[in-house]
Amino acid sequence: MSTERTARSPRSVAGTERSDEAGVGEWAAGGGTSAAATLRRDVVVGAGLLAAAANIIMQLARPGVGYGVVESKVDDGNVYKRPFKRGRTTLTYLAVAMLGTDEERSAYRRAVDKQHAQVRSDESSPVEYNAFDPELQLWVAACLYKGFEDVYVAYLGELPADELDEIYRSAAPLGTTLQVREDMWPESRAAFEEYWQRNLAQVHIDDTVREYLHGIATASFLPKPLHLLLRRFNLFVTTGFLPREFRDQMRLTWTPRQQRRFDAMNRVLGRVVRLSPIPLRMFPYNAYLRDVRRRLRTGKPLV
Repeated sequence: MSTERTARSPRSVAGTERSDEAGVGEWAAGGGTSAAATLRRDVVVGAGLLAAAANIIMQLARPGVGYGVVESKVDDGNVYKRPFKRGRTTLTYLAVAMLGTDEERSAYRRAVDKQHAQVRSDESSPVEYNAFDPELQLWVAACLYKGFEDVYVAYLGELPADELDEIYRSAAPLGTTLQVREDMWPESRAAFEEYWQRNLAQVHIDDTVREYLHGIATASFLPKPLHLLLRRFNLFVTTGFLPREFRDQMRLTWTPRQQRRFDAMNRVLGRVVRLSPIPLRMFPYNAYLRDVRRRLRTGKPLV
């Protein structure tokens, strides 16, 4: 991550003033005027999708999550078999959790639960897992939150401590949308940091999961022309966004020269993000939120 960080408030970032201009169409009518919803909106940065593969690696670095995904028999959720559908499902979940209403979260939870019901270990699995395990879900949600925060810092600078705490608490739906109970979400950003450091001890990526994740880092799940076009760049940004502990587990090298290139890229992207109007800054999350609302209105499957 870039070392050039300056504390700045979302209220003062150019082009991101807190107003009713949510940039999500009917978003404000769906509960977007609450303080928590506005805080969540402020940290949704579409350009952060560059860090998506790094975040997946962080999530799957917990063996129960890693093997749950690698061994999953749900083909619709397999990124190697249905990459675009899998991407839509994940991004829609993030859009609903961060920008949606309580009713939309409940509807999406029911849809995801049907998929998760099929994900559990059997006698041949090297580790025990169950997709409904709230502890594993809390780890996944913690990684998702860490990703949103890291992206904000990389592109927009450090947050003042009081606002960081507010934003962190508002992000609880990343976990509570599914089976994470509200009392499981660490009560403050400081408590979250303790949880994070404590749980790094449970991070372990073996050869099986590493091979699966290396394919994600190099975009090998995409059609061959896209894979060949993106593999080197995707590996570069993925390695750059990975914290050192995960980078080491993946056995990825990272040089000072690469870090300088990564920091320079983020400085340029940061200027673009700061100057972007809210709707553009939030894309594609706002588009996926519109899509899930259309699906709810028309009765189409959410997942």
